[in-house]
Amino acid sequence: MDSGANKASIVQEYQLHEKDTGSPEVQVALLSHRIQKLTEHLQNHLKDHSSRYGLIKLVSARRSLLDYIRSKDEKRYRSIIKRLDLRR
Repeated sequence: MDSGANKASIVQEYQLHEKDTGSPEVQVALLSHRIQKLTEHLQNHLKDHSSRYGLIKLVSARRSLLDYIRSKDEKRYRSIIKRLDLRR
């Protein structure tokens, strides 16, 4: 679904330091990209219920990570929400 170069560019854009690949910010950015792609897929394939279920799981995972960031540092939370242009 995702090309390696695309994933690498997202990681590079949201990483906190040079070797950061797993911080909550990077994970939220990667999930947001997958959510966007799945949403586009579901607009064309309305009856693909298994992908819809997967989308719900991804949104839930992103929400959990965002809640974690918010509990640790409100400023980081606001920053990531603004950078990804998410409603909240």
